[in-house]
Amino acid sequence: MTRIRAALAAIASGLLITLAGIAAPASATAAQLVEVTDFGDNPGNLRMHIYVPDSAPASPAIVVAMHGCGGSGPGFAGSSEFISLADQHGFVVIYPTATKQTAMGNCFDVWSPESKTHGGGSDPASIVSMVGYAERQYGGDPARVFATGSSSGGMETQALLAVYPDVFKAGASFMGVPFTCFANEADFPPWTSQCVSGNLDRSPQQWGDAVRAAYPGYTGDRPRVQLWHGTADPLVPYQLHGEAVDQWTNVFGLSRTPTSTDQPQPGWTRDRFADSGGTVRVEAIGVQGAGHSLPMSGMARAAVSFFGIDGT
Repeated sequence: MTRIRAALAAIASGLLITLAGIAAPASATAAQLVEVTDFGDNPGNLRMHIYVPDSAPASPAIVVAMHGCGGSGPGFAGSSEFISLADQHGFVVIYPTATKQTAMGNCFDVWSPESKTHGGGSDPASIVSMVGYAERQYGGDPARVFATGSSSGGMETQALLAVYPDVFKAGASFMGVPFTCFANEADFPPWTSQCVSGNLDRSPQQWGDAVRAAYPGYTGDRPRVQLWHGTADPLVPYQLHGEAVDQWTNVFGLSRTPTSTDQPQPGWTRDRFADSGGTVRVEAIGVQGAGHSLPMSGMARAAVSFFGIDGT
């Protein structure tokens, strides 16, 4: 308990430092972070900020980037590298802000029945509304919509990929958990959670079945998945990284044995799981010695590259 509370205090302190240096934009113009209050159906009561770079083409890709517990959309915009990458590559970034209050602060809903069902409502449905707004208002490309996030946002990333595979093309989850890891809201706080206690161990088939049950009858393409986790994470155990790999490789019908393993940067161990055609469907990166502190420098760029929207 003491270790968990100390870790939470350190995370909250870092978020406050980040938020203190960010001011809300004064007007809704290009190349500014702008709040949108009328983006459409909002059952999760989320707030929305959007960044549209001056370099955005007529039909830009859309990246949804989500903060951790206790954070905000503007805070994550300031602490991550997605805005600078948007300026370079011309994609639009949506920054949702969670409003559901938990023992961990405001967090994205990944525990309610509504959040686990296609069209069920709650935060996933609100985020899909934001995507629709970006498509209507800025000509966003429906075939190039991606999700990413840190901690609570990483958890929501995996939920979005499961619940709305018809909306998202790929996702990059930092320090997340497998979809349906949390049984309910009471299971969410780490000191009472079966999910983040490190004791939850399901078979790949069970994890995969949970994704398939989120949208019964869905037969379309599934979004590609990139998973990031620090090996020394004190809050969300590294063991859950392996559970997430179990889940998504099963969804794609892939072997749990990687088709390749490399180290793209010192301290990063990357396992890739490709289909018979050679397309990497799941990519899992363990960051040696890292705690609950992702994404770090260069990781957002690697996520954008995985999405295929960096021109490479």
